[in-house]
Amino acid sequence: MKVKLFLTEAGELSRFTGRFFKQWFRPRYEIAELMRQCYVIGYNSLPLVGLTAFIMGLVLTMQLRPSMVDYGVESQLPAIVGIAIIREIGPVITALIFAGKIGSSIGAELGSMKVTEQIDAMEVSGTNPFKYLVVTRVLAATLMLPVLVLLGDAISLYGSWLGVNIRSTTSFSLFWTQVIDNLSFSDVLPAFIKSYFFGFAVGIIGCYKGYTSSKGTEGVGRSANSAVVVSSVVIFVIDLLAVQVADALGLN
Repeated sequence: MKVKLFLTEAGELSRFTGRFFKQWFRPRYEIAELMRQCYVIGYNSLPLVGLTAFIMGLVLTMQLRPSMVDYGVESQLPAIVGIAIIREIGPVITALIFAGKIGSSIGAELGSMKVTEQIDAMEVSGTNPFKYLVVTRVLAATLMLPVLVLLGDAISLYGSWLGVNIRSTTSFSLFWTQVIDNLSFSDVLPAFIKSYFFGFAVGIIGCYKGYTSSKGTEGVGRSANSAVVVSSVVIFVIDLLAVQVADALGLN
Protein backbone atom coordinates (compact mmCIF):
# COMPACT_ATOMS: atom_id res chain seq x y z
CA MET A 1 0.00 0.00 0.00
CA LYS A 2 2.80 2.44 0.91
CA VAL A 3 4.60 1.65 -2.33
CA LYS A 4 1.43 2.31 -4.28
CA LEU A 5 0.91 5.65 -2.52
CA PHE A 6 4.53 6.61 -3.15
CA LEU A 7 4.28 5.80 -6.86
CA THR A 8 0.97 7.65 -7.15
CA GLU A 9 2.43 10.71 -5.44
CA ALA A 10 5.53 10.59 -7.65
CA GLY A 11 3.35 10.37 -10.77
CA GLU A 12 1.18 13.29 -9.70
CA LEU A 13 4.24 15.38 -8.91
CA SER A 14 5.69 14.54 -12.34
CA ARG A 15 2.46 15.65 -14.01
CA PHE A 16 2.50 18.84 -11.95
CA THR A 17 6.10 19.51 -13.01
CA GLY A 18 5.22 18.91 -16.66
CA ARG A 19 2.36 21.36 -16.35
CA PHE A 20 4.77 23.92 -14.93
CA PHE A 21 7.06 23.69 -17.96
CA LYS A 22 4.08 23.98 -20.34
CA GLN A 23 2.76 27.09 -18.58
CA TRP A 24 6.21 28.66 -18.23
CA PHE A 25 6.58 29.42 -21.94
CA ARG A 26 3.02 30.56 -22.56
CA PRO A 27 2.00 34.21 -22.29
CA ARG A 28 0.83 36.10 -20.31
CA TYR A 29 4.07 36.47 -18.35
CA GLU A 30 3.57 37.59 -14.76
CA ILE A 31 6.75 39.68 -14.49
CA ALA A 32 5.53 41.93 -11.68
CA GLU A 33 4.47 38.97 -9.54
CA LEU A 34 7.76 37.20 -10.30
CA MET A 35 9.72 40.22 -9.06
CA ARG A 36 7.57 40.39 -5.94
CA GLN A 37 8.13 36.71 -5.22
CA CYS A 38 11.88 37.12 -5.73
CA TYR A 39 11.83 39.79 -3.04
CA VAL A 40 9.63 37.77 -0.68
CA ILE A 41 11.49 34.50 -1.20
CA GLY A 42 15.03 35.84 -1.55
CA TYR A 43 15.39 39.01 0.49
CA ASN A 44 13.22 37.87 3.37
CA SER A 45 15.21 34.62 3.65
CA LEU A 46 18.58 36.36 3.84
CA PRO A 47 18.63 37.12 7.61
CA LEU A 48 18.02 33.47 8.57
CA VAL A 49 20.42 32.15 5.92
CA GLY A 50 23.07 34.70 6.90
CA LEU A 51 22.83 33.91 10.62
CA THR A 52 23.00 30.17 9.98
CA ALA A 53 25.94 30.56 7.61
CA PHE A 54 27.88 32.74 10.04
CA ILE A 55 27.45 30.28 12.91
CA MET A 56 28.27 27.36 10.61
CA GLY A 57 31.58 28.90 9.49
CA LEU A 58 32.55 29.88 13.01
CA VAL A 59 31.71 26.52 14.59
CA LEU A 60 33.27 24.48 11.78
CA THR A 61 36.54 26.37 12.15
CA MET A 62 36.59 25.99 15.92
CA GLN A 63 35.84 22.26 15.65
CA LEU A 64 38.52 21.57 13.03
CA ARG A 65 41.28 23.61 14.61
CA PRO A 66 42.32 21.21 17.43
CA SER A 67 42.64 18.24 15.06
CA MET A 68 44.66 20.25 12.55
CA VAL A 69 46.95 21.51 15.32
CA ASP A 70 47.56 17.91 16.40
CA TYR A 71 48.60 16.98 12.85
CA GLY A 72 50.71 20.10 12.44
CA VAL A 73 48.71 21.53 9.52
CA GLU A 74 47.04 24.47 11.25
CA SER A 75 48.16 26.77 8.44
CA GLN A 76 45.87 24.88 6.04
CA LEU A 77 42.77 25.59 8.12
CA PRO A 78 41.42 28.41 5.88
CA ALA A 79 41.86 26.26 2.77
CA ILE A 80 40.15 23.21 4.26
CA VAL A 81 37.23 25.19 5.66
CA GLY A 82 36.84 27.15 2.42
CA ILE A 83 36.69 24.02 0.26
CA ALA A 84 34.26 22.30 2.66
CA ILE A 85 31.91 25.28 2.77
CA ILE A 86 31.89 26.12 -0.93
CA ARG A 87 31.76 22.58 -2.29
CA GLU A 88 29.26 20.94 0.02
CA ILE A 89 28.27 22.40 3.36
CA GLY A 90 27.23 25.86 2.14
CA PRO A 91 24.85 24.79 -0.66
CA VAL A 92 23.27 21.91 1.26
CA ILE A 93 22.73 23.70 4.59
CA THR A 94 21.42 26.81 2.83
CA ALA A 95 19.04 24.66 0.76
CA LEU A 96 17.76 22.91 3.90
CA ILE A 97 17.16 26.24 5.66
CA PHE A 98 15.47 27.48 2.47
CA ALA A 99 13.25 24.38 2.38
CA GLY A 100 12.25 24.85 5.99
CA LYS A 101 11.32 28.51 5.57
CA ILE A 102 10.13 28.83 1.98
CA GLY A 103 8.83 25.31 1.36
CA SER A 104 6.55 25.45 4.38
CA SER A 105 5.51 29.03 3.57
CA ILE A 106 4.52 28.21 0.00
CA GLY A 107 2.75 25.01 1.04
CA ALA A 108 0.75 26.78 3.74
CA GLU A 109 -0.07 29.82 1.59
CA LEU A 110 -1.30 27.90 -1.44
CA GLY A 111 -2.95 25.30 0.78
CA SER A 112 -5.02 27.95 2.55
CA MET A 113 -5.97 29.47 -0.81
CA LYS A 114 -7.02 26.04 -2.04
CA VAL A 115 -9.23 25.09 0.91
CA THR A 116 -10.87 28.54 1.01
CA GLU A 117 -11.62 28.24 -2.74
CA GLN A 118 -9.62 31.33 -3.68
CA ILE A 119 -7.93 29.38 -6.47
CA ASP A 120 -11.33 28.33 -7.82
CA ALA A 121 -12.44 31.97 -7.72
CA MET A 122 -9.40 32.99 -9.77
CA GLU A 123 -10.28 30.41 -12.41
CA VAL A 124 -13.87 31.65 -12.59
CA SER A 125 -12.71 35.26 -12.98
CA GLY A 126 -10.61 34.31 -16.01
CA THR A 127 -7.20 34.45 -14.30
CA ASN A 128 -4.76 31.59 -14.77
CA PRO A 129 -4.03 30.69 -11.11
CA PHE A 130 -1.36 28.14 -12.01
CA LYS A 131 0.58 30.72 -13.99
CA TYR A 132 0.16 33.42 -11.36
CA LEU A 133 0.67 31.35 -8.22
CA VAL A 134 2.85 28.38 -9.15
CA VAL A 135 5.09 29.43 -12.04
CA THR A 136 6.16 32.68 -10.39
CA ARG A 137 6.99 31.01 -7.07
CA VAL A 138 8.93 28.14 -8.62
CA LEU A 139 10.96 30.48 -10.83
CA ALA A 140 11.64 32.82 -7.90
CA ALA A 141 12.84 29.92 -5.72
CA THR A 142 15.03 28.61 -8.55
CA LEU A 143 16.63 32.01 -9.15
CA MET A 144 17.01 33.14 -5.54
CA LEU A 145 18.56 30.08 -3.91
CA PRO A 146 21.86 30.32 -5.86
CA VAL A 147 22.10 33.98 -4.81
CA LEU A 148 21.48 33.01 -1.20
CA VAL A 149 24.12 30.28 -1.48
CA LEU A 150 26.73 32.77 -2.73
CA LEU A 151 25.91 35.25 0.03
CA GLY A 152 25.79 32.46 2.61
CA ASP A 153 29.21 31.20 1.53
CA ALA A 154 30.69 34.68 1.87
CA ILE A 155 29.15 35.19 5.34
CA SER A 156 30.27 31.72 6.40
CA LEU A 157 33.84 32.42 5.34
CA TYR A 158 33.74 35.65 7.33
CA GLY A 159 32.62 33.64 10.35
CA SER A 160 35.47 31.22 9.69
CA TRP A 161 37.95 34.11 9.64
CA LEU A 162 36.70 35.23 13.03
CA GLY A 163 37.07 31.64 14.25
CA VAL A 164 40.68 31.54 13.08
CA ASN A 165 41.42 34.79 14.91
CA ILE A 166 40.12 33.49 18.24
CA ARG A 167 43.41 31.65 18.87
CA SER A 168 45.74 33.39 16.41
CA THR A 169 46.00 36.53 14.32
CA THR A 170 45.41 36.32 10.57
CA SER A 171 44.53 39.26 8.35
CA PHE A 172 41.37 38.97 6.27
CA SER A 173 43.34 39.46 3.03
CA LEU A 174 45.70 36.59 3.91
CA PHE A 175 42.79 34.37 4.94
CA TRP A 176 40.91 35.13 1.71
CA THR A 177 44.05 34.56 -0.40
CA GLN A 178 44.54 31.12 1.17
CA VAL A 179 40.92 30.21 0.44
CA ILE A 180 40.97 31.41 -3.18
CA ASP A 181 44.37 29.88 -3.99
CA ASN A 182 43.15 26.43 -2.97
CA LEU A 183 39.86 26.58 -4.85
CA SER A 184 39.49 25.43 -8.43
CA PHE A 185 36.83 25.74 -11.09
CA SER A 186 35.68 22.20 -10.34
CA ASP A 187 35.00 23.19 -6.73
CA VAL A 188 32.75 26.13 -7.53
CA LEU A 189 30.83 25.12 -10.67
CA PRO A 190 29.11 21.91 -9.46
CA ALA A 191 28.07 23.59 -6.20
CA PHE A 192 26.63 26.57 -8.06
CA ILE A 193 24.75 24.46 -10.61
CA LYS A 194 23.18 22.09 -8.09
CA SER A 195 21.88 25.04 -6.08
CA TYR A 196 19.53 25.79 -9.02
CA PHE A 197 18.17 22.25 -8.79
CA PHE A 198 17.78 22.62 -5.02
CA GLY A 199 15.77 25.80 -5.50
CA PHE A 200 13.60 24.26 -8.19
CA ALA A 201 12.90 21.21 -6.03
CA VAL A 202 11.87 23.33 -3.04
CA GLY A 203 9.65 25.54 -5.17
CA ILE A 204 7.89 22.81 -7.16
CA ILE A 205 7.31 20.55 -4.15
CA GLY A 206 6.02 23.39 -1.97
CA CYS A 207 3.66 24.52 -4.73
CA TYR A 208 2.48 20.97 -5.45
CA LYS A 209 1.72 20.24 -1.80
CA GLY A 210 -0.15 23.50 -1.38
CA TYR A 211 -1.95 23.47 -4.72
CA THR A 212 -3.31 19.96 -4.14
CA SER A 213 -4.16 20.46 -0.48
CA SER A 214 -7.54 19.33 0.87
CA LYS A 215 -9.45 18.55 4.10
CA GLY A 216 -9.60 22.08 5.48
CA THR A 217 -7.13 23.55 7.94
CA GLU A 218 -5.79 20.09 8.80
CA GLY A 219 -4.81 19.65 5.16
CA VAL A 220 -3.02 23.01 5.16
CA GLY A 221 -0.85 21.99 8.10
CA ARG A 222 -0.15 18.63 6.51
CA SER A 223 0.81 20.32 3.23
CA ALA A 224 3.28 22.67 4.93
CA ASN A 225 4.85 19.85 6.92
CA SER A 226 5.14 17.40 4.02
CA ALA A 227 6.56 20.14 1.77
CA VAL A 228 9.51 20.57 4.14
CA VAL A 229 10.08 16.84 4.66
CA VAL A 230 9.88 15.88 0.98
CA SER A 231 11.99 18.88 -0.10
CA SER A 232 14.71 18.00 2.41
CA VAL A 233 14.86 14.39 1.24
CA VAL A 234 14.95 15.44 -2.42
CA ILE A 235 17.78 17.88 -1.68
CA PHE A 236 19.93 15.03 -0.36
CA VAL A 237 19.02 12.85 -3.35
CA ILE A 238 19.94 15.64 -5.79
CA ASP A 239 23.20 16.21 -3.91
CA LEU A 240 24.06 12.51 -4.18
CA LEU A 241 23.31 12.50 -7.91
CA ALA A 242 25.31 15.71 -8.40
CA VAL A 243 28.36 14.16 -6.73
CA GLN A 244 28.09 11.09 -8.97
CA VAL A 245 27.73 13.20 -12.13
CA ALA A 246 30.62 15.46 -11.17
CA ASP A 247 32.77 12.42 -10.46
CA ALA A 248 31.86 10.86 -13.81
CA LEU A 249 32.78 14.13 -15.58
CA GLY A 250 36.08 14.34 -13.70
CA LEU A 251 35.10 17.44 -11.74
CA ASN A 252 35.87 15.93 -8.32
